[in-house]
Amino acid sequence: MKKLVLAYSGGLDTSYCAHYLSQREGFEVHAVTVNTGGFDAKELKSIRQKALELGASSYQAIDAVESFYDTVVKYLIFGNVLRNNTYPLSVSAERIVQALEIVAYAKSVGASHIAHGSTGAGNDQVRFDMIFQIMAPDIEILTPIRDGKLSREEEISYLQNAGIPYSWEKAKYSINKGLWGTSVGGDETLGSRKPLPEHAYPSQLEKKEPKSVVLEFERGEIIAVDGKKDTPVANIQKLHALASEYAIGRDIHVGDTIIGIKGRVGFEAAGPLLLLKAHHLLEKHTLSKWQQYQKEQLGSFYGMLLHEGQFLDEVMRNVERFLEDTQRYVSGKVFARLHPYRFELEGVESGFDLMNATFGSYGEMNRGWTAEDARGFIKILSNSGRIAHQIHQQK
Repeated sequence: MKKLVLAYSGGLDTSYCAHYLSQREGFEVHAVTVNTGGFDAKELKSIRQKALELGASSYQAIDAVESFYDTVVKYLIFGNVLRNNTYPLSVSAERIVQALEIVAYAKSVGASHIAHGSTGAGNDQVRFDMIFQIMAPDIEILTPIRDGKLSREEEISYLQNAGIPYSWEKAKYSINKGLWGTSVGGDETLGSRKPLPEHAYPSQLEKKEPKSVVLEFERGEIIAVDGKKDTPVANIQKLHALASEYAIGRDIHVGDTIIGIKGRVGFEAAGPLLLLKAHHLLEKHTLSKWQQYQKEQLGSFYGMLLHEGQFLDEVMRNVERFLEDTQRYVSGKVFARLHPYRFELEGVESGFDLMNATFGSYGEMNRGWTAEDARGFIKILSNSGRIAHQIHQQK
């Protein structure tokens, strides 16, 4: 029997793949779930049981939360990446790490095939296939749902006829949870007009009294929340727990898919949005204006290529080195206040705060230059404009 590694989530599409590939196509199926923050121990136990009952020869759950942070999330924070100034790339960023982990596992067990449950209509097929083709060109990729152009109803009918007892009733809202946020899809997001209703979001408003929180950074990484030091991953999880009680971080992202059509998806990313905005504020105080300008360009570029599945292009490593270098002085505390559905950033404390210069304050008296210095500087600065204005008037 040929060994096949299946990216398995426990949902309808991958469950169809597990049964079809093992029972109909005769593969030795090794199901793998890569956890990037979306599953707890109880859920993984249930997924394991389902995979084995569907015909998988083995099941492996890979904990990739720390790897997800180190490989991708860290640089999304360094770059203040929000796709279309809105979306923190919650799910699309996860797929890259999941694909990398699946390839590594497939190689370790000597698999001749890799399979995933993507359809032919979304971004994930591109992200998975590109990683697989680049990292393991000798391993054949199988995509039963895409290749068979199967509808949800056809998949359910197949599994029912095979005597699979699970209920495949479609939830009203599709929820994909991970360390860097949760996506929410429903009938409303299939069109352009309707918002998602309050109850569609996983986290509901639980607290109304404002709460202060202190985020502490060291070289761009979150090292403490309210004075308690912990790992960046643990701190992200703490921030999410705090901010989600205020129903913070909800929005709907509209963007261009890799395959060229518009897409719309709701999301909830309380911790990531609070962290990104706090980090950005600290950078405004500690970086030069030209560092900030160049970071905006490269951060946006990095996020775009990550979304498009181009994570393995060497230019991404170049950008990561740049982003990492810019964080040398991004250390200090950011003071935030949480309110229902929103947060405010009150200020920062940092030993590298460029506002702490002793020779001058914006709009106030200074001791670093004279009035004559200022007049001469402004006169020289205006030279190019004066020349252009004079030439244009003559013509």
